[in-house]
Amino acid sequence: MRICVIGGGLCGLVAAERLTARFDIEILERNPVLGGCLGSFRKQEYMLENFYHHCFPNDTAFFSLLDMLGLSADLRWFHGSTGSFENGKVFPLTTAREILRYPALSLVEKARLALLTLRAGSIDLAPLDQVSATEYIIDRLGDRVYREFFEPLLRSKFGDARTDVSAAWLISRIAIRSHRGAAGEKLGYPNGGFQRVIDALEKKIRTAGGSIRTGTPVTGMRRTNGTWEVNGESYGAVISTIPPHMLAAIGGPPAPVIPYQGACCLAIGLEREITDGVYWVNMKEAAPYGAVIAHTNFAPRQWYGEDIIYLASYFTGCPAPDVERRMLADFRERFHVQPGEIHWTHLSTECLAGPVYVRGYRDNIPAYRENGLYFAGMFSRPNYPERSMEGSVRAGSDVAAEVLARGE
Repeated sequence: MRICVIGGGLCGLVAAERLTARFDIEILERNPVLGGCLGSFRKQEYMLENFYHHCFPNDTAFFSLLDMLGLSADLRWFHGSTGSFENGKVFPLTTAREILRYPALSLVEKARLALLTLRAGSIDLAPLDQVSATEYIIDRLGDRVYREFFEPLLRSKFGDARTDVSAAWLISRIAIRSHRGAAGEKLGYPNGGFQRVIDALEKKIRTAGGSIRTGTPVTGMRRTNGTWEVNGESYGAVISTIPPHMLAAIGGPPAPVIPYQGACCLAIGLEREITDGVYWVNMKEAAPYGAVIAHTNFAPRQWYGEDIIYLASYFTGCPAPDVERRMLADFRERFHVQPGEIHWTHLSTECLAGPVYVRGYRDNIPAYRENGLYFAGMFSRPNYPERSMEGSVRAGSDVAAEVLARGE
């Protein structure tokens, strides 16, 4: 049977790899390269992700994928430090001493925040799907903790949608990032970057006889006589990894509208380090970006021969046409960077970078099979209430298992 996989991101590639031994698989990817948000670009002698990535110690499905691809030995573990930029300087917030010295919160407020962080992993998330993160934090930690600590994070991540983001997302986010020691949270990154995972999956799919067509957006589909036509070609089954409402707009079955947001990442090669050794710096002050991610305060600088940072910005709809100019100008002024210290810049934009986990999101998650179609992606249950590479691997494996179980 011929199966069409719409989308060549991590989830689609995992599903295709699981099925190529049994079926005639064809992947349609609208971008010129595979990987989706895990895609990379080449810079001199190395590959670098368009959007910053790392994995976590509990990502067991992702580790199994690395084992299968023969890449486990290349995974390295580092510590990710965090901080906040305010009043013109970086305040490190990694160690207990640094947090205690942070001037924006009182000692009592810091104690409440620490207790929530410790408890986050054991909190039942189901009832929090209907509660806003704003309401939850103000009720438990007070208005000041929300305004000084959480509101800037939510604003930079979700913009105007921040007041409708669920507490389930926020607590999940806190829990996944609470596995930390004195040097910061333990995070994984492969020597050579995540492009090696994408390349290895592509090789296995092609070697097994699968077909991959990049630069091929899906422009139309319809159901006829028990089969699907996609771009005028017939398939016995379709696995879609793109937002469900997008598929409905081109002839697919009706689907709940899951809100998505876009992302811009401006990667910059630099002559020197600019965040005082901190990996992840959240912007408390208003800026054209919500965070500065110093990649080479995480992965070793010697892998690249220069310092690398990302400026991360999220948006709804379309980004401002001059977003790169605005981000770079603000960054140079705020962090006192001279033009000659910048080696290169690379802007990546994705208008549908990921779901916004608003209240009631859980009830709109589509099943793996609905209306004669298979669905899996960042919107699937393994990626709720926080998307990750682990969730995409699990969703891709789950939907492949669903196809195999039905014998289709």
